[in-house]
Amino acid sequence: MIKNYLKIAWRNLVKNKASSFINITSLSVGMAVAMLIGLWIWDELSFDKYHKNYESIARVMQQETSNGEVNTIKAMPIPVAYQLRHLYGSNFKYVVLSSWTNPHLITFKSKNLSIQGNFMEPDAPEMLTLKMTKGTRAGLKDPSSIIISESASKAIFGNIDPIDKVLKLDEYNLKVTGVYQDLPYNTSFNNVLFIAPWEVYAREQDVQQAMGDWNHNSFQIFAQIAGSSGMAAVSSKIKGIKFNNLDGEGKKVKPEVFLYPMSRWHLYSEFKNGLNTGGDIKYIWLFGITGIFVLLLACINFMNLSTARSEKRAKEVGIRKAVGSVRGQLIVQFLSESLLMAILAFVLSLFLIQLSLPFFNELSGKQMSVLWAHPLFWLLGIGFALISGLFAGSYPAFYLSSFKPVKVLKGVFRAGKMASIPRKVLIIIQFTFSVIMIIGTIIVFRQVNFAKNRPIGYSRAGLIMIRPFSEDIHAHFGAFRNDLVQAGAITEIAESGNQITHGSRTSGGLGWQGKDPNMHDEFATVAATPEYGKTVDWQLKEGKDFSKGYSSNADGLILNETAVKYMGFKNPIGQIINWNNKKYAVLGVTKDMVAESPYEPIKPTVFYITTEAGIINIRINPLINAANALSKIEGVYKKYAAGQPFDYKFTDEEYAKKFDNEERIGKLASSFAGLAIFISCLGLFGMASFMAEQRVKEIGVRKVLGASVFGLWRLMSGDFVALAIISLVIATPVAYYFMHNWLQNYTYRAELSWWIFAVTAAGAILITLMTISYQSIKAALANPVNSLRSE
Repeated sequence: MIKNYLKIAWRNLVKNKASSFINITSLSVGMAVAMLIGLWIWDELSFDKYHKNYESIARVMQQETSNGEVNTIKAMPIPVAYQLRHLYGSNFKYVVLSSWTNPHLITFKSKNLSIQGNFMEPDAPEMLTLKMTKGTRAGLKDPSSIIISESASKAIFGNIDPIDKVLKLDEYNLKVTGVYQDLPYNTSFNNVLFIAPWEVYAREQDVQQAMGDWNHNSFQIFAQIAGSSGMAAVSSKIKGIKFNNLDGEGKKVKPEVFLYPMSRWHLYSEFKNGLNTGGDIKYIWLFGITGIFVLLLACINFMNLSTARSEKRAKEVGIRKAVGSVRGQLIVQFLSESLLMAILAFVLSLFLIQLSLPFFNELSGKQMSVLWAHPLFWLLGIGFALISGLFAGSYPAFYLSSFKPVKVLKGVFRAGKMASIPRKVLIIIQFTFSVIMIIGTIIVFRQVNFAKNRPIGYSRAGLIMIRPFSEDIHAHFGAFRNDLVQAGAITEIAESGNQITHGSRTSGGLGWQGKDPNMHDEFATVAATPEYGKTVDWQLKEGKDFSKGYSSNADGLILNETAVKYMGFKNPIGQIINWNNKKYAVLGVTKDMVAESPYEPIKPTVFYITTEAGIINIRINPLINAANALSKIEGVYKKYAAGQPFDYKFTDEEYAKKFDNEERIGKLASSFAGLAIFISCLGLFGMASFMAEQRVKEIGVRKVLGASVFGLWRLMSGDFVALAIISLVIATPVAYYFMHNWLQNYTYRAELSWWIFAVTAAGAILITLMTISYQSIKAALANPVNSLRSE
């Protein structure tokens, strides 16, 4: 019986080639999209699960209340870690201090490489359950040791065994005691290519100064709770650990320490006013729903084309019932047809996935692969195909099997106008979803472009940043600058404490005339040399810039516009500011410069002169070729920093990275929107083809009576355009609601303009007309003699 069902199913599939092609193509594309999205969601949900202690690892964080607003901070002071061990040791298995992940100079023999890594306490490898390929996790217990990743080992040592080899990390000689597997891309530590002992990092002067300072929020602390302890209970215990060790100004912000579980780092990373407001989890829901709807569009095509051809299969149903078939057998027959089509579509979708996965990985910023050898993949895949087939075939199966044999065989059966209503509803659903996706994609890209066009307060073009690996250039900065100027490679150069595209250090405790005594101030602070303003080409609004050789520089500050408003100055020039037990005069005011998120408000910022800075900012001479200028800069750089890699970054490229996430989401959404439209148009084309076939005699009669081609085209197109308009009426308010709420996540955001909806509406109607016009015009141009010959 099953063999017979499959044989009939195959015959019907071959007989109706056009509809079979449309059904299999749309189903395969829908399945491929759904499975690609499923892979992406699986990758996101499994983030950090590489670590066996995933459920019990946490980041130690804090919340501070400033002027009524609660700020959530990852950076912690060192003493918190010591107190957690001392006071709450029984609640923790590990408490690990860590630096931030930064590039460092690693030297071995003649090789000099810039490699990213962390300085961490000895328990870090055990806590993170690193998979060691050589050595053991206990390798960091030796304060002169280092453990490296496999890729770092390959880059530094090639094919030789690295164990017990001595390399130089910055200025420290360390022995390799272990090699661990590269961490997967979907982990928070995937860019950590080496771990060096915290004791080495603690030798740095600024770290030594921070050892007992409860206000010095500059370090990371990770912890693993003990087996019998609950994360929430321990977090509640430790919340006062910092507040209880502060006095005076520090207590004003009421710091509360808490544990943030590793399971929430990636998908729930956003905080607003002390509350977790979500994060990338919203994209899990967004693309999960998108995958379901794209597959639904494909299923709708199958339902529509199957039910549209009901009259052609009515006699088959009538004869089968007349010779004894029961409704259940007919349902099985029709479901077997949809299952056969679903299996064929599934096979094609696997080919499409393999073909598109490299592009999808590049688009999504992932490194995913299909688990071909995993039985679970095939079990879920085949189950997914069967469910899709059953869902797509269920409505046609029950609808076709309900025909009355008496009416069918008498020849009085007609589907009637009411039979087309479900098909029209399904087409409206298809187009409604497609239009929503188009509107959403346009708004996402508009928001990105809106933020990109935001005035940033300085010039990015031709500005590069270098983080030297030693003090050699800083010690000879004057000579280094002169050599670059004489080489004609630059127009200006300056040092600063941080990259212009990254957040600055924050500081409080500033005093000024008229300040509210209950106010807790917080400023971004930028330390720089006097040439900084000319180098970055900031826009001075009033007052004067720092100038080399002026004695006023050391006692002067430059504020940004937001800082002037924050302090309430009407005439800021010359105002006295007390900071760190020293009086400063305001020299000038610069326009706001975007340093952190281009979507968020700019922080009040103070610029001051320093003799100690870590970043070199260089303005390339615009009169010479950039490649030539970089070659000259590299030659001078290596003269003062012999053996060090020339590791530079273009400011405009670094700034562009701030838009990566939104652009990635926009590209994914536009790709899925394009596929949704493609599937919808396939179904529309199939329906137009069927309608033209069904009305061929009507069109013939109309042509004989004098109807024009244009008139017939308008007649055939009218119904579909009406459905498209209904879809637009439904989709527009829905899209407005969801995209308006999405834009509320950004303080600096684009407006929802009417033209977005107008352009989408015009585009949707145009696509509808283009899709159906071929069949409409073909039918209108047909010779009426051929269609009326039998009448």
